[in-house]
Amino acid sequence: MNEPVDETSPDAPAEPADPGPAPPRAPGTPPRQGVGTGARLAVVGVALLGVLVLLATVTLLPRVADRLRPEPPNLDAVEVFEDLPTTHTEEAVDYPTEPPVGGRHAGEWLDCGAYDEQVPAENLVHDLEHGTVVIAHDPDLDADDVDALVEQLPQNGILTPWAGLDAPVVVVVWGRRLALTGADDPRLALFIAELGNGETAPEPRASCAGGIEPPRDPGLTQV
Repeated sequence: MNEPVDETSPDAPAEPADPGPAPPRAPGTPPRQGVGTGARLAVVGVALLGVLVLLATVTLLPRVADRLRPEPPNLDAVEVFEDLPTTHTEEAVDYPTEPPVGGRHAGEWLDCGAYDEQVPAENLVHDLEHGTVVIAHDPDLDADDVDALVEQLPQNGILTPWAGLDAPVVVVVWGRRLALTGADDPRLALFIAELGNGETAPEPRASCAGGIEPPRDPGLTQV
């Protein structure tokens, strides 16, 4: 027969001690959140950051690309000269530009083509009056670059070395002048396409065909 257990007996099981109230939270300490809630907030934050980065990329990338894209060639740098006289003269003329773009000139014009020596300015201006395109290059320009200019010379055109240029290559028609960076400057083709048909010349349909050969001394003008 079982005997009742004496709760005061040393063999009786001990009840757990009362832990008492939880220690108070230090001032300013945020309450602890569950691990699951914190992880979810981190995922949401990363997702929002990704969306913001994507939106910024979609918005700003095209603008950056537009700024980095090179501008197409244009003729904004063309110099314009108006009210140029067309009278003939047998005297040497002091032209204000190299090469000249118009003005008083000799009664004979030069034949079309590429020249190895600088041609007389007064005869050349008569070609300009006929709507001729003149391409002048530095006398020390590389031979390969000169060949490239020959390939771009229009039928109604003259290519000549010219001393005193302010650029490696200068292309002119009557009343218009454009300094170029070299034979590969894309504005040369644009200039010829836009202004190479005699649009500015007093006698656009006369051309340089049938002109004279320049005198052997480039310092002399044949009139």
